[in-house]
Amino acid sequence: MTGGSLGLRSGSYGSLQQHLPNDTRLPIQQTTGNGRKNQRMSLSGGKEKGQSRIYRLCFPIRVGVYLAFMASVGALMIVMAGVFLFRRGGDVSEISETTDDSLFSQVRHPSVALVPPNNLFTSKRDQLRDQLSVKILSPPNNYITVEMNASQSLAFASASPLPSKHPCEGFSFSPPPVDRKRTGPRPCPVCYIPVEHAIALMPSAPSVSPVLKYLTYFSEEDSTINESNGGSLFGGHPSLEQRNETFNIKESMTVHCGFSKGNRPGNGCGFDIDTGDLLEMEQCHGVVVASAIFGNYDVMQQPQNISEISMKTVCFYMFVDEETEAYIKNSSTLDSLNKVGLWQVVVVRNLPYVDARRTGKVPKLLLHRIFPNARYSLWIDGKLQLVVDPYQILERFLWRKNTTFAISRHYKRFDVFDEAEANKAAGKYDNASIDYQIQFYANEGLTHYSPAKLPITSDVPEGCVIIREHLPITNLFTCLWFNEVDRFTSRDQLSFSTVRDRLMAQVGWKLDMFLDCERRNFVVQSYHRDLLESMVVPPPPSPSRPRPPILPRTALERPGKSTPTKLPAKRGRERRPSSRRHRMRAAGSRDSE
Repeated sequence: MTGGSLGLRSGSYGSLQQHLPNDTRLPIQQTTGNGRKNQRMSLSGGKEKGQSRIYRLCFPIRVGVYLAFMASVGALMIVMAGVFLFRRGGDVSEISETTDDSLFSQVRHPSVALVPPNNLFTSKRDQLRDQLSVKILSPPNNYITVEMNASQSLAFASASPLPSKHPCEGFSFSPPPVDRKRTGPRPCPVCYIPVEHAIALMPSAPSVSPVLKYLTYFSEEDSTINESNGGSLFGGHPSLEQRNETFNIKESMTVHCGFSKGNRPGNGCGFDIDTGDLLEMEQCHGVVVASAIFGNYDVMQQPQNISEISMKTVCFYMFVDEETEAYIKNSSTLDSLNKVGLWQVVVVRNLPYVDARRTGKVPKLLLHRIFPNARYSLWIDGKLQLVVDPYQILERFLWRKNTTFAISRHYKRFDVFDEAEANKAAGKYDNASIDYQIQFYANEGLTHYSPAKLPITSDVPEGCVIIREHLPITNLFTCLWFNEVDRFTSRDQLSFSTVRDRLMAQVGWKLDMFLDCERRNFVVQSYHRDLLESMVVPPPPSPSRPRPPILPRTALERPGKSTPTKLPAKRGRERRPSSRRHRMRAAGSRDSE
C-alpha cells in the first residue's frame, strides 16, 4: 500500500490522481491525531507506519458517516409513514388485513381524472410505495406470494420518476401511407407509458356504477324453465317479457346470465370446470387475461413483451375443450400444472352448445361470472397473440379515458344491416336466422347508422378484444349481450348496438369504441386453424427425367451423311413407321456396311 493511492477513487472510473495537472498532489485532511506529525505526511510519500495509522483513523470516520446516513434515511421513512397515516386518519387495519387481497385494492382514493393534474404522478408514486408493501397473490403460479418491503417498494416506484404531466398528452398519429400491396387494415401507433407508471395510475377505488348497484342472477332453483321462450337451457329460456324488463335499469336487479342450471358457475351447469380450477380462479382479485379455443379451431398464441410484475400478478387463462386438450398434449409441452407458457389451461366439459363459436361466447362475455373476484379483464380471441403488457393496455384504453368498457369498432363496416349482409355472403350463419334477427331489431327501432348518432362512432364492433372493469353496469351489459347471442344467432356483432343503445338510453353510462388499427397494435392476428391448413403449400413434385422425343424418319439415315439437328415441326398427324419396317431397314443398313 502506497501513500499515493490513499483516499482516491479508483477502479472502473479511473484514479482521480491521473486527472490532476502537472502531477499535483492533494494533502489529506485529518480531524484527529498529532497535528505536527500530520503536517509532515503527504500523498507523495511517508513511512508505512504513518500510513497505517491514518487508515485506522479514517476507517471509523467512514463507518460513522455511513451509520449516520442510514439513521437519517430511517428517520425520513418514519416521517413519511406518519404523514401517510395522518392522511389516512390513523387507520392501519386495512393494510394489515390485505394478505389475501388484490394488488392496490385496499387504498381508498378518488379515481384518476381524464387529464391528470400536475401533482398526480407524484401523489400516485407515494401511494404505490405504500401499496406494494402488501402481499400479492398469483394463483396461476401455484399460489406464489410476493412480498415487497418498504425499501423495495420505494425503489420500484422511484425507479423511473413520474413526470409532471402525462407523457402521452398531445400524442397524435397520421394514417399509414398508401401501399398498393397492402390494401387491408394495418396497425397504427399507440402511445403507452412504462409498466410501473401504468400501475401507479391504476384507480385505487372501483369506478361508480350508475343507477345499478346490486346485480344477481337467475338459476334453475328460482326460475321456471319454458323451452318455448327461446334460447337454451344454459341461458335459462327467458321470455320476451323478462327480456324487456332487463332493460329497465334499477338499483337492484336479477337477470338471466347463463349458468342457469347448477348451484354455481362451472359446476353442473353445462360449462363444467374442475373444482381445483374453480378455486384458483376465485383467487384472481386483480387483472385477468382470458382466451378460449373450442373445437380445436385455433392455434394457441403465447403472449409476448409481458413484464415480470405482470407475470406474477396477472392471471392468464386459456379455456379449451377435450378435443383441443388432446391436440395440445400432442403438439405442446403441457406441464404438471396444466400450463403452456403463460397460459393456465382449463378444460371445460359438458359443453352447453354444439356450435364451438357459440360456446366461445360464454367465457368471452361472462368472465365476471367465472372470475367473481376479478377487478379488470382483458379478453382476446384464440386467434390473437398479445404483444403489449396488460397494465399498459388498461391504462391506455380505460384509466386514461376514465371509462369502464372498451372495444374496437370494425375497420370497414359501421352499419348493422351491412354487417348482416356481409355475414350472409360469407356463410357465417344461415341466412334465415340472420334475417329474422335483423327484422326483430328493426321492429324494435333499429335504424341504419348515420352521423346523427354521434358521438357514437359505429354500430358494429370488431369483438375479438374486450377490455372492461367488472362493475354491476358492465356486468349487466355483457349479460344482456350474451342473452341476445343465446336467443338469436351467435354473431355477436349483430346484437351489440341494440343492447348498448337501450342501456345508454336508461343510464348515464357509455363505453368507448376505439379504432381497429389501435387494436392491431397490441394484438397480432392469425388465421383460424382450418385456413392455415388450407394455405399449406404442397411440396413441389420430384424432378423426373424428360421423355425422349420421337425422331422423324430423316434422322435415321446412314452414318456419314449429315443429319439435321433441328427439323421444323410438321402440322397434322404424322404416320409413324411400323416397328417391323424400322427393324428391317436398320438391319439392311448394317449388312451393306
